[in-house]
Amino acid sequence: MIELAPWLAGMGVLIGCSAFFSGSEAALFYLRWQDRRALAAGGRAQRAAAALLANPDRLLSAVLLLNLVTNMAYFSIASIVAVQLERGPGRSAAVLFSAGSVLTLIFLGEMFPKSAAVLSARSVARWVALPLSACVRLLDPIMPVLRLITLLSQRLFWPRFQPEPYLEIGDLERAIELSAEDAALREQERATLRNIVMMSDTRVEEWMRPRTQYVTFREPVSLADLEGRMTASGYLLTSESDGDEVVAALNLLQLSEVPAENLERLAQPVLYVPWCATVADVLQQMKQQRREVAAVVNEMGETIGVLTFEDVLATMFHENPSRSHRLLNREPIQKVADAAWHVTGITNLRRLERYFGVELPPTTNVTVGGVVQDCLQRLAAKGDEVDWGPFHFRVLKAPRRGHLFIEVTRRTVEEPTP
Repeated sequence: MIELAPWLAGMGVLIGCSAFFSGSEAALFYLRWQDRRALAAGGRAQRAAAALLANPDRLLSAVLLLNLVTNMAYFSIASIVAVQLERGPGRSAAVLFSAGSVLTLIFLGEMFPKSAAVLSARSVARWVALPLSACVRLLDPIMPVLRLITLLSQRLFWPRFQPEPYLEIGDLERAIELSAEDAALREQERATLRNIVMMSDTRVEEWMRPRTQYVTFREPVSLADLEGRMTASGYLLTSESDGDEVVAALNLLQLSEVPAENLERLAQPVLYVPWCATVADVLQQMKQQRREVAAVVNEMGETIGVLTFEDVLATMFHENPSRSHRLLNREPIQKVADAAWHVTGITNLRRLERYFGVELPPTTNVTVGGVVQDCLQRLAAKGDEVDWGPFHFRVLKAPRRGHLFIEVTRRTVEEPTP
């Protein structure tokens, strides 16, 4: 058995190599884009991890090839040891060793390292980045050959394969019909699809959080400035020491540890978008520039609101999305009498039109509150009344910092329309 020791030691080394490649693959490809952004701004090893992920095809090809070669070498040595065991102790020992070597590689070389790497992906990525970068560079000379083999395989086995240029809305609807047998689930999927399509026609000012619905903190920001409370949006919005414009945002919900001082150092710059941009365009820019908060500016360059990534997702997957429900925790339109309704000032005019089934007059405003103040030509005050289209509006509440609450009644047909 002493003569088997070098072979067994070699198998142990190969198991370690297999665990290294498997864990590296799991850790690096499990990282979120926030983690990748943080690694890119870190030390040498962290920057190396971010550089590897900048070319994921190259990284994945190298890791899979190295792991394959390692496993083949492991099984080659295992076969040699099994043959020697069969000549010595007997066939049963060789069979048990073969089965044990397979299970050992599966558990110690694949399952355990991948599971452990996922649990602490960012730390593992930092430790494996430098040696893995060296291994990947060693394979760079043969990468063109691998790409050529992949291309030839595609031409040989799928010669007529062509990617679709775009996905039709009808394709999505048919997919929903075929995939969802439950009627309730099918309706939820239709609602989500409707919201996604609606994003391309909805301006960002219709979904943003107005300035009255968020608070900014001037740099430097300490934990004591939060006074033990979570912000309404879940983000810490920071401004420069000499201004009130939002310059950076920090997602408080994703922090495992919150430092006591200088929270602004963890914040990322916000994305600036015009008020007339569509939500779909803003979401695409968020993904491309890896931003979680967009500051909405008017034609004068002043910030009039913010839109967070979570706001977009919440609206996208809500069956009946409403900014009033999201920001004020109340329904946008509530019936209080046979011919009277209470409406929030931020209620969208499209919702008002759909709810009452009427055609509204043309206007540049997007909310009920905007229409009321446009008709008054001044800031609304409690008790103000205006007529607009088929409706009569009466202001119930008009706080200095807050949202209007308005009573809506239907006008009779005999009344002239302004």
